[in-house]
Amino acid sequence: MEITRNVILDLMPLYLADEVSADTRDLIEKYLETDPELAKIAKQSAAMELPEDIPVPLTEEDKMEAYREAKRLLYRRTVIWAALLAFALLSCLGLALLAYFMLVSVI
Repeated sequence: MEITRNVILDLMPLYLADEVSADTRDLIEKYLETDPELAKIAKQSAAMELPEDIPVPLTEEDKMEAYREAKRLLYRRTVIWAALLAFALLSCLGLALLAYFMLVSVI
């Protein structure tokens, strides 16, 4: 089976990202020895700096973990708000009772 230039071009991004097996790396490097134009392009592409914040697609496990974390944070926020609301209402009730007893004791 003959390895064509199109096959090498398809593999080039993975080769440049260093995400190919050793066998594929050897195959590409052998082909680049026979094609100086493509070798020059590969060398120029390898010298380019890529941004560090390239988004990576999430796996299903990552999505589920993010969902569980968001759900946990929403639950925690709800509990905290409920506790604060209960404290505020009980404080108002306590102040009202205190005012009532102070008023009753004055009369």
